[in-house]
Amino acid sequence: MEAYLLDWTNLLLRWVHVITAIAWIGSSFYFVLLDNSLAKPESDELKGKGVDGEMWAVHGGGFYHSNKYMVAPRWRALPEKLHWSYWESYSTWLTGFALFTVLYLFNASTFLVDKSVHDWSAGAAVAAALGFLVAFWFIYDGICRLFGQRKNGDLVVGAGVFAFVVFASWLACQLFAGRAAFVMVGAMIATAMSANVFFVIIPGQRKVVAQLRAGQEPDPIHGQRGKQRSVHNTYFTLPVIVAMLSNHYGWLVQGRNNWLVLVLLMLAGALIRHSFVARHKAHVLGRRTPWEHAVAGTAMLAAVVVWLAPAPPSAAQLAAARAMAARPAGYAEVRAVVDQKCVLCHNATLQQKNVALHTAELLKQHAQQVYQQAAVLKLMPLNNATQITEAERDVIRRWFEAGAPVN
Repeated sequence: MEAYLLDWTNLLLRWVHVITAIAWIGSSFYFVLLDNSLAKPESDELKGKGVDGEMWAVHGGGFYHSNKYMVAPRWRALPEKLHWSYWESYSTWLTGFALFTVLYLFNASTFLVDKSVHDWSAGAAVAAALGFLVAFWFIYDGICRLFGQRKNGDLVVGAGVFAFVVFASWLACQLFAGRAAFVMVGAMIATAMSANVFFVIIPGQRKVVAQLRAGQEPDPIHGQRGKQRSVHNTYFTLPVIVAMLSNHYGWLVQGRNNWLVLVLLMLAGALIRHSFVARHKAHVLGRRTPWEHAVAGTAMLAAVVVWLAPAPPSAAQLAAARAMAARPAGYAEVRAVVDQKCVLCHNATLQQKNVALHTAELLKQHAQQVYQQAAVLKLMPLNNATQITEAERDVIRRWFEAGAPVN
């Protein structure tokens, strides 16, 4: 019953997390598009009102006219009711952390720890995982505050943050199971994104609003920092998403240089995102879209595909594989594999994911899941804790394709 309830918790948290993430990312992408698509107003009326940028848009059968004021409008007092975009960010982080807790922290010995990577206790792994989230924010925030307002600050901060992300990715893959390491890196960047909203963007906006309502000249540092962190968040978005998605693919997370795979995937995402960000500004200025960044990111992805491609088998190996593939596997063969590699976590007393495989009837009942998870997706055993071989996965495949016999 406990495993059943955890699975429901997992599903519902994941559902809410995806919904809130869509809301946050969607609004973030829209405001980046809006900010980079603004043109200087041409009418004297808008200029007289203090409008710094305008954009006309058509959508849903109607026309929209967006105006941006850098300070309070000249033609009216600042309204009491203002729309604040922050609950999407907070809800995404809270549901994501809850899901991370249920999946990884609650089952640390299974999901966080891979003793072939780093042999330590579940408690130490949990403490280190939480430390990653906190440490990344403080170091990232320190880099931004120390170098952000200096000459070429954006370039220096970008280089420093990139170097730290590379180091953190390498370190995570030296300490945690591959699947957990990819999630960990995505989670630490996502934590910084939400912390940007909570600690920098929203407090700065509140101070500006308070100063304007008090008739004071707002401190420009708040707008500068808020803009900087907002830009960082839009570049972080695609790297975070690919880090979260890629952990579902064992051939990505289990390789020797998995940290480099993760870095290249995230960098490709950031490059592709840059082309879309720059496209909006180029459209306003009448310049060509700098698609070369997206091309470079796509080429990087293609290079990773080629790099990770399995080596072609020799003629002898091909012949042996064809001969083996033509021979169906029987119950005795698959039973030996399942007993050695799967029953440890799927038995009468421990039933991970509500799956038990210790009898012929149960193995037949869950044959489709065993085939998909062990032979097709190769996600099980988790972190390959029982060191299942490709030959043993092939036994499961041939047994299933033969009709999954149990006699």
